[in-house]
Amino acid sequence: MQLIEDIADHAPEIIALRREIHAHPELNYEEVRTAALVARQLERWGIEVHRGIATTGVVGLVHGRDGGRSGRAVGLRADMDALPIQEHNTFAHASTLPGKMHACGHDGHTAMLLAAARHLAATRRFDGTVVLIFQPAEEGGGGAQRMVDEGLFQRFPVEAVFGMHNWPAIRPARWR
Repeated sequence: MQLIEDIADHAPEIIALRREIHAHPELNYEEVRTAALVARQLERWGIEVHRGIATTGVVGLVHGRDGGRSGRAVGLRADMDALPIQEHNTFAHASTLPGKMHACGHDGHTAMLLAAARHLAATRRFDGTVVLIFQPAEEGGGGAQRMVDEGLFQRFPVEAVFGMHNWPAIRPARWR
């Protein structure tokens, strides 16, 4: 696997953002603090931001070297919500909110998409637009459907959407 040096160079910043999100988990449609953090970071990196889709959803637009004139677009999606679980970890960035925890990795998903957003905005080595979709309420709240129902793809049409899910217990594949 090829390591992207620009992303690796900013790993401490992304790790700090993930830990900040982890320490302040928010449940379905309560992701006010997380959404504000996401929007603030995107704006800091010069990314156009749209807030309030499905209450707390955030969308960022990164236009490529052609300024998005090709009309082509792809979506990258991450979820932001936490679960109603008591955290028993004792590390410094453990949940500060009783009965709420990022137990499913959504803090990591959000941080990974922020890392991608930062890199894409800094380099813009593509044509078209990347639509960054930060979704609320993935854990049983129907956040994705609500974003769609509120016109996500009418406002920000894309040819495809890509997301991922981390799986910390799985052994990493060996890339050549």
